[in-house]
Amino acid sequence: MFFDRPDSGEISLLVNLHIDNDRDADDIVEFEELALSAGAQPVAIISGSRRQPSPSYFVGEGKLEELKAAVAAHKAEVVLFNHSLSPSQERNLERELKCRVIDRTGLILDIFAQRARSYEGKLQVELAQLQHMSSRLKRGWTHLDRQKGGIGMRGAGETQLEMDQRIIAQRIKSINKALVKVRTQRDQGRRSRRRAEVPTVSLVGYTNAGKSSLFNRLTRAQTYAADQLFATLDSTLRKVELPNFGQAIMADTVGFISHLPHQLVEAFRATLEETVQADLLLHVIDAAHDSHPEFIFEVESVLAEIGAQEVPQLQVFNKIDLLPGREPELQRNSAGKPHRVWISAKTGAGIETLLEAVSELLAGEMSDQLLRVAPSEARLRSKLYAANYVENEEITDDGHYLLRVRMPLQEFDRIKQQTGVAIEGVRQTAE
Repeated sequence: MFFDRPDSGEISLLVNLHIDNDRDADDIVEFEELALSAGAQPVAIISGSRRQPSPSYFVGEGKLEELKAAVAAHKAEVVLFNHSLSPSQERNLERELKCRVIDRTGLILDIFAQRARSYEGKLQVELAQLQHMSSRLKRGWTHLDRQKGGIGMRGAGETQLEMDQRIIAQRIKSINKALVKVRTQRDQGRRSRRRAEVPTVSLVGYTNAGKSSLFNRLTRAQTYAADQLFATLDSTLRKVELPNFGQAIMADTVGFISHLPHQLVEAFRATLEETVQADLLLHVIDAAHDSHPEFIFEVESVLAEIGAQEVPQLQVFNKIDLLPGREPELQRNSAGKPHRVWISAKTGAGIETLLEAVSELLAGEMSDQLLRVAPSEARLRSKLYAANYVENEEITDDGHYLLRVRMPLQEFDRIKQQTGVAIEGVRQTAE
């Protein structure tokens, strides 16, 4: 029902008003990209300004007449508003303009419906659509009226509107039950990773910042990546090998956007929990976009809304290949910890530096040790090599292995307690 979309675009008008100067000039550019991502064919942009929206039509009478003329002149099939419209405003505008009217929330929901691929993603999109639709049902089928007295006069007992509301409420309840199962499965997966002591690194950022391209570069995966808004909806998990650390789980997540509909934040909470439960966030930023400071603010706002503001974060400034003279660079904060990395996911520049920064942040305090491992402890030696902890190895005259290792101090303490391995020398370095 929600996922059948025509391949061809639709002739559309875009409406963007400055309400008490609350929108900047770049906002209409992003809105046009949203329209194109949905498959629309924008033919004109209607702009203006108002101190406050009209309760009936959002726009004023003069702008409404301008819209009518533009719809007739361009034979527009849909009018897209870069604003949130009330149900009554949508209905009044459709009645006057004689064509479909969709607000910003409805447009984003339509894009999500087109891009959802997994069972979980489709459930989450359908939930958001039903919640959006429930307040926009129109009264109809009046012959299904309240029961009346007399033979042949007894109706169904409820109007079609009430039946629709009941059916939608039942479907919402059913979807929520299914999403509870999804959350339970995700929780089980996270508990398994915690037992195996495998940390999770989650990619977050504004839509089209290059998260999926970076994810593919880091994990050698083949997830869908395109130069369009919301190319990724379904959370994808892959293992990645980190230098001087070992394995970690990398999670690619849905991109954020300004004025992100609240229903979507709620509906995608199961997916966004990968972000909340992560050990480290890689905040991917389009360094070549003029508005990236505003994008950073929007992402931070959504992270705060979902309760992920306390998760350790590393800013990854991507697309330096579009910035002449900008070289890969690692910048540290006042405490000496990695804070910002400049890279290009497209060319691979700075990727090694990024992986080393991730290892350092996940490891916390590092420890350099010289371990004496007996021949009978070959399993421990193999495990140290598998985690890329070994920097050098020598064999003593009595057949023991002398391993120079560099590993997280916490991991070293755990190995020492479990195996009782002999320590020839100690040299700890706090990172």
